[in-house]
Amino acid sequence: MEPKKEKSSTESDTPATTSAIAKKAQQLEQKIKKLRMELEQKTSSKEKKIPAPSKKEEKKIKAPSKKEEKKIPAPSKKEEKKIKEELEKEEPKTYEEELEEQLTDEEIQNFQIEKMDMEKLTNKVCDIVAKYETDGMLQSELWKKLKLTSRDGSRLALKLERLGIISREKILEKGRWTYKLIIKRTPVSTESIEDAPCLTCPVEQKCSLEGEISPLTCQLIEDWVLIEINKSKK
Repeated sequence: MEPKKEKSSTESDTPATTSAIAKKAQQLEQKIKKLRMELEQKTSSKEKKIPAPSKKEEKKIKAPSKKEEKKIPAPSKKEEKKIKEELEKEEPKTYEEELEEQLTDEEIQNFQIEKMDMEKLTNKVCDIVAKYETDGMLQSELWKKLKLTSRDGSRLALKLERLGIISREKILEKGRWTYKLIIKRTPVSTESIEDAPCLTCPVEQKCSLEGEISPLTCQLIEDWVLIEINKSKK
């Protein structure tokens, strides 16, 4: 007789092993559920809204009374003057302001630049500044064009302001106080007619609009006008 085959240990242990694995899987699943519940409770507690305020807390702040709403009264003239003086103290003085304090009106109006025709210089200043019209131009730019020092230029600007030819507007430019010059009126000049042939014309008495000698047909006048036009272009 053949001996009976004994079952291997693996075959006999299979059902027990399967049940143990299933049990462990169940325990793990329960633990996961528990952890999920704890996590949900924590997040829900964080998300809880702040409790609504009570009726007392909801009461609005009392509106200010009419007395409190009254505007601050405008400062008096004396107070305005004090404020202005304080501001002027804080703001540094310009070179021109220091000159105005040091020089008299007569000294400013009689200012002359050595070896310089002041009438021609004044007319040149007016011609340049007039091109900028009401916008004006910075005095430092003008002094560069005229090749003047800031000392002479500042005195000239004060003189022309006293004569009513220009006005000066104080402005802050690149962190420094300076002035913008604006034309007010162009001075009358005789320069344009100094070389006119009529002033020295030998036949002036015979000259008339309808006569043989007439300004309409005068060659001397024509030549003079052409010369003046060429001068202005230069």
